[in-house]
Amino acid sequence: MTHVLPYLVAVWIFLAGCYGLATSRNLIHAVGCLAVCQSATYVLLLAVGYRDGATAPVFSDVQPGSRPVVDPVVQALALTDVVVGATVTALLLALVVQIAKRHGTVDPDELSELRG
Repeated sequence: MTHVLPYLVAVWIFLAGCYGLATSRNLIHAVGCLAVCQSATYVLLLAVGYRDGATAPVFSDVQPGSRPVVDPVVQALALTDVVVGATVTALLLALVVQIAKRHGTVDPDELSELRG
């Protein structure tokens, strides 16, 4: 059960963010919920890259293959995911600020110009 728990936590975080996104009546809240959805990928990447009893992949003191090591590619992907998530959140918040300046509201129901 413990090997499935991180995946279940990632799914729970993603679904909590999706629920908040679906029920949001504020664009700033929607951006925050989208950031929560995106943070589920951090947990997922950490779950994929975890190996029990493994150490950092530094081979200066031992022979390669003599001990289990974690995959550094997954760590690099998690770091890239954090940077991309922060950038997307900043861009979306800048768009919300512009919408608030032009329309005077951050409620999506009151933005009549966006309706089809």
